[in-house]
Amino acid sequence: MSKTSSVDSSVQGSEGTPKIISVLGASGSVGDSALDIIAGSPDRYRVNALTANRNVGKLARAAVKSGARFAVVADEGFYADLRDALSGHDIEVGAGQSAVEEAAGRSADIVIGAIVGAAGICPTLAALKAGNQVALANKEALVCAGDLVMAETQRLGKPILPVDSEHSAVFQVYERENRAEISKIVLTASGGPFRTWDRDAIAKASIEQALAHPNFSMGNKITIDSASMMNKGLELIEAHHLYGVSADKLKVVVHPQQIIHGMVAYSDGSLLAQLGAPDMRIPVAHCLAWPERAPANTDRISLVEIGQFTFEAPDYERFPCLRLAKEALEAGGSLPNIMNAANEIAVAAFLAGDIAFGGIAELVEKVMAEFVRRDEVGAASDVGDVLALDQAARNVARQILS
Repeated sequence: MSKTSSVDSSVQGSEGTPKIISVLGASGSVGDSALDIIAGSPDRYRVNALTANRNVGKLARAAVKSGARFAVVADEGFYADLRDALSGHDIEVGAGQSAVEEAAGRSADIVIGAIVGAAGICPTLAALKAGNQVALANKEALVCAGDLVMAETQRLGKPILPVDSEHSAVFQVYERENRAEISKIVLTASGGPFRTWDRDAIAKASIEQALAHPNFSMGNKITIDSASMMNKGLELIEAHHLYGVSADKLKVVVHPQQIIHGMVAYSDGSLLAQLGAPDMRIPVAHCLAWPERAPANTDRISLVEIGQFTFEAPDYERFPCLRLAKEALEAGGSLPNIMNAANEIAVAAFLAGDIAFGGIAELVEKVMAEFVRRDEVGAASDVGDVLALDQAARNVARQILS
């Protein structure tokens, strides 16, 4: 079901005019970065559509400030609040999942997909099917439905522009004409707040400790995933789809300074790396300006001030979520989707105080094992299969919790 109040908002960028941008998940940290970059270059960018889940106040303020044509709140219960907040402004208002997908499908030069969780899968596909280039921050679109998303991308003939700092780094040093000579793709990880903790201490960590990321300010779910290193595991699965490389060519290296974000090793011995401050506005600015580069009010680094870089191997014993993600990637099929759904339930349970931090990996592993036991891990044939299996995995996770 979708609710909208109509204003003609058909808009399309063209050569010599500002790029038309839509932001799905505009009230989150990536949305903040995108809108900051857009506001700093008003002659380069125009906003078409903005969406948010429930944060009506922030969505309405952003819509007015950015001059958006269409604002959508995903939760239909907040439709009246958004309509009232934007009363008197020439901004079309919508609510509900179908309205979010409509926003994704409205004509734009770039659609930034920054919805958190599996809720971002259908809007990502809607944007691609409409012919819009997608700058993707939503991990689940690739983790859960990577084959479907990449098939649409290939049909469209435009690459996915990665918003994650690690995938943006790889994108910038990935030589497509030499892809056969790539020997390794390396994603870096900060190690999170528990990099030096022992396994028992990590398992008993409090919510406040898990949310204390050393470098980035992100939403709670992503921050917990970073603390468990599930976030890095999801990124391995994303890289497999984005760059078409097998699991054995993907590697994680812990780099506490978080200045080198990704590297590509080639057969001639070259290792190409992208460096930048831990500032999400940098990869967002790269996506918005691509294939060009444009000035942006982003943080700069000084190699002299940093002094030195350090690197460590990841510890799969202390961070079992990373191990589980690697196992899901190697198994393929629908196991990554199942793992992701279980993780979303587990993280929510941890944030609610229902399980310990160590219980996140335990729950995910139990759910994965249950679907393997049932032999229900085959590849999905369409998005309906993806969503049905996502829901089934969530139900099993809830049953285990109860």
